[in-house]
Amino acid sequence: MKELLLLLLLVTEASSRSHSSWCQRGCECRGDLKFTVCSGALFSQLPGRVPPNTELLDLSDNHISVIPRRSFGRNRKLRFLLLQNNNVSVVEDGGFSQMEFLQKLDLSRNRISTLTEGFSVGLALLRELQLAHNRLTSLDSRSFLHLDGLQRLNLSSNGIRTIQVRSFSSMSSLRQLHLQDNSLRSLRSGTFSMLRSLEVLNLAGNQISDMQTAVFKPLTSMTLLNLADNRMSTVHFKTFLGIHAYSTHILLEENPWNCDCDLQRVFRKLRSIQRLFLDDYYNLTCEEPAVLRDYRLTDVDTELCLAETVTVLVITVTVLVTVLAAMLMGERKRKREKKRNHRLTGAAT
Repeated sequence: MKELLLLLLLVTEASSRSHSSWCQRGCECRGDLKFTVCSGALFSQLPGRVPPNTELLDLSDNHISVIPRRSFGRNRKLRFLLLQNNNVSVVEDGGFSQMEFLQKLDLSRNRISTLTEGFSVGLALLRELQLAHNRLTSLDSRSFLHLDGLQRLNLSSNGIRTIQVRSFSSMSSLRQLHLQDNSLRSLRSGTFSMLRSLEVLNLAGNQISDMQTAVFKPLTSMTLLNLADNRMSTVHFKTFLGIHAYSTHILLEENPWNCDCDLQRVFRKLRSIQRLFLDDYYNLTCEEPAVLRDYRLTDVDTELCLAETVTVLVITVTVLVTVLAAMLMGERKRKREKKRNHRLTGAAT
């Protein structure tokens, strides 16, 4: 029995020495070298020794600033790569190439300002990409060119002002797109083309005041559209009518609504469409006109349209009375002229 225990201790010690030889100082290798955790190790560059069998590599909370080309060529079995909360500002073309099994890449809370075409090379099977809290200002058709299998993309809390048409056209499998807390001012038709699998589109916390009518038309699977906390004062009925998903929930609160009767008509028609659900309709508040500021839209609904209807009726009646008066005056004048002519004719004979 003692010999067996001694043998087990020797095997464990040998295994531990073997594992430590593969594991970079400052990292911890677990689960038969499948989990390598280097979080908070004060690395300024990528570690040189990562076990080749590693499936999860945690490099979060370090000081890494550059991802060189083919950085992970020796770790092709990686499935999860966590690089959040570093100083990454440069990802060289092909930095993530040869990572055919990678499913999640977290680059949130870094300093990335541009995405080149080479950024996504080798990531065709990636399922989730986290890029929140970076320094992106624009997106174009090259930004995500090779991400054919992506299902979740988080671009929240950047400085994105412009999204060129077809920026997301390669991601036909995308299900969630998070663009909240950016600087978008308008949405053009074609921005979300090809996203027929998209279920969640989060645009809250931007500066959107204008949307082209067909911008949401391609989103035939959308279940949630969040447009809260933007700068919309009105909305066009056809913009949301173009959403042909089976069931879509729409969030619109914390916008500076101009509570006129036209807006009421639009919302009344939208609420009558069975496939659309305005979940926060009863929380919408007025910004204009000034007399209605901070009033809930639902509280001024009847009064607004009643007042406008009365105004229209008064104008209509006034016009009708004016026209009738003009017609009567004209008829009287015609009769006077006729009598006068008749008298002149009689006198002449």
